[in-house]
Amino acid sequence: MGLGARDTGQGARDTGQGTRGTGQRARATTFLPAERRIIRRCRTPLAVQRFLNTLPYNEEPHGRATLRSFRGLVRTRIAHCLEAALAAAVILEQHGYPPLVLSFESIDELDHVIFAYRHRGRWGSVARSRDPGLHGRKPVFRTPRALALSYVDPYIDFTGRVTAYALVDLAQAMGEYDWRLAKGNIWKAERVLLDYPHRPIVSSDRRIDRLRERYRAFRREFGKLKPIYYRGRETWTPLPDSFRLPRAALTWTER
Repeated sequence: MGLGARDTGQGARDTGQGTRGTGQRARATTFLPAERRIIRRCRTPLAVQRFLNTLPYNEEPHGRATLRSFRGLVRTRIAHCLEAALAAAVILEQHGYPPLVLSFESIDELDHVIFAYRHRGRWGSVARSRDPGLHGRKPVFRTPRALALSYVDPYIDFTGRVTAYALVDLAQAMGEYDWRLAKGNIWKAERVLLDYPHRPIVSSDRRIDRLRERYRAFRREFGKLKPIYYRGRETWTPLPDSFRLPRAALTWTER
């Protein structure tokens, strides 16, 4: 799902320090040609979501944890959830969007992070994940909390359950730390989000148990495929092609 050991575990060298004045938005002249091409092409949150959907998910093979900046993502062309959220923040900051992320905490410590934005008074998001329901949302939510609540049901798998969320302004939270264009891993970004005060999300144990059993039933029948049967599906942005389901899975109902 996100920020826990499966996605961005510690262990690699942190190289985010060393660039002065990075608390402010990066200037266009600081970007490399390949980075500028992506920024020019991705002028809206939906365009960024479509770009991120084309990238393989960063499974961190051989236990080699990473937390790459936008520069690292462009170089490697893979991303896990936090790398994708940070890249979206850098790209859309160049088009006038504040670098905001929505951080989720889960009981299994497999947290999740998405880029959040406001458009015409409503909130939406850009995201990547191993789970289809944890990708982006259209800008239709009245508040960041309402946006966060749209992720509660799709977060339920064998172990996950959202317990809290936080809306974080990266420009303020990171200060002079170079989270945008550092050449190496930027572990401070993870630490800041883990330490940031989160607001609780309370949910019914009985309802969560019911959703978890439904998820288990789907996985028993379809193996590695993951469900998209959730209410509010119409608010989701397009998913990567890897989450396409056969007709039987699309029409599945629990027996």
